[in-house]
Amino acid sequence: MTTYLADAAKDLTVKGPSATFTYRRIGPRGGIPLVLLNRVRGTLDWWDPEFLDHLAAAQDVIVFDNVGTGYTTGTPRDSVEGLADGTVEFIEALGLTQVDLLGWTLGGTVAQHVARTRPHLVRKLVVAAANPGGTVPGAPDPDPKVRATMTKPEVTGDDLVFLFFPETDTGRAAGYAHLARVATRLATGRPDVSEAAAMGQITAIGKDAQIPFEQVRADLASIKQPVLYATGMQDAMIPALASCTAVQHLDHATLVAYSDAGHAFLFQHAKDFARQVSAFLAD
Repeated sequence: MTTYLADAAKDLTVKGPSATFTYRRIGPRGGIPLVLLNRVRGTLDWWDPEFLDHLAAAQDVIVFDNVGTGYTTGTPRDSVEGLADGTVEFIEALGLTQVDLLGWTLGGTVAQHVARTRPHLVRKLVVAAANPGGTVPGAPDPDPKVRATMTKPEVTGDDLVFLFFPETDTGRAAGYAHLARVATRLATGRPDVSEAAAMGQITAIGKDAQIPFEQVRADLASIKQPVLYATGMQDAMIPALASCTAVQHLDHATLVAYSDAGHAFLFQHAKDFARQVSAFLAD
């Protein structure tokens, strides 16, 4: 059985104006930390330890629960702006003056908002399997099964494999391998995302989808930091077209796409994507 550095990371806390944040920090200190922003219904325990270990081989990595989510106290937020405010509150509570951000899915949308509204706080930005905002022109209609699965009161492991990995033998195998890797943390009975927090996150996605794409285009153009956009070409939740469209409106963007992966490509290709991220941040 593989032992992961991320599984041994201790829970730390820091108090901000509206919440006491719980976080974990792994990797070498010094330089600019990489702060990770999570998905809908995700907590600290859901970050894949293999991916974190590969990331932390090259940089200082911080994962945290946003306001009212998982281990962190406070009232859950129900907008991208609110989640971005919680992210900034956490970073400032740690006394950090500049960070790199990596946001996965909803976390990627939030990370873009932070980079745009607090440009001096964010040096570089990694956006993984995320929507740039609004409704991307030409995007296919969402699969009703995806929406129904995502909004279930309780999402099972099988549901997550369906949502995050391709419906192929290789994809399903990668999905169940990911679940096995996070099981060490989850088996301890630690806090999950409350229904209020989950519905707040889903509400945030709905609000964000209503933004006119003309405004999204202008928002993207206002992001001046270097951006690494990444996607799985078989993403059932956010089509790869979203990433391809976003990079066309960013000043300094690189696009990485995985042909055989879906929404959780960063866990299916943990070592390769971590190397992509580390090279981008070091460049």
